[in-house]
Amino acid sequence: MINIRTIQHYMYCPRRFGLLEIENAWAENVSVVLANIMHENVHSGKHQFKSNNKVVLSSVTLYNDELGLYGVADCIEFCKNKDGVPIDGLDGKYTVRLVEYKPTQPKDGSIRETDAIQVFAQKLCADYIWKCNSEGCIYYADTKKRVKMPFDEEYDRYKALLDDLVGKMQNVMESGVIPPKIKGQKCSGCSIKDLCMPKTKKYSIKQLIEEDCV
Repeated sequence: MINIRTIQHYMYCPRRFGLLEIENAWAENVSVVLANIMHENVHSGKHQFKSNNKVVLSSVTLYNDELGLYGVADCIEFCKNKDGVPIDGLDGKYTVRLVEYKPTQPKDGSIRETDAIQVFAQKLCADYIWKCNSEGCIYYADTKKRVKMPFDEEYDRYKALLDDLVGKMQNVMESGVIPPKIKGQKCSGCSIKDLCMPKTKKYSIKQLIEEDCV
């Protein structure tokens, strides 16, 4: 089974994914800490509520046994809709809407492919559990804007991309071999760059001879 949150790691760098999943390597930088604080707030339950027309839950476990995926959704909104689907424990029928929280929105207003595929994987899990066609959104904390994902229009493209990624990730996990660094990979923003490529101490032959003679 592939944890949905690790898909972004693989897309950023297969070697990072391998180090995290096979060697359990981990380190944090400022970006990771800020994202963790935001998600801790979302998952705390403070945003949960229930009204006549909507039920909002946070930190919801998702899975899809057929695709070998599992994970946790930041937030799921069950919105009353006569054309929706029944939800266990709730009266009536509902539209299922996933809301993923991200710290920053791209300056050009575009959607990061890594963010979109994460929400798409959650969607396939929600569709599997509730037998529905769920919606997906990303809420950007810095702009306080919610952006709906174009999954209806681009379903086939996202499905093909996800299938390819999951297959490659499963191969890495089954082999137990950490992928090599990709040529041209940008590592400056990676929190585990020092664990991935540790700096070696400079030395000289003269220094080694002098140390042996001591």
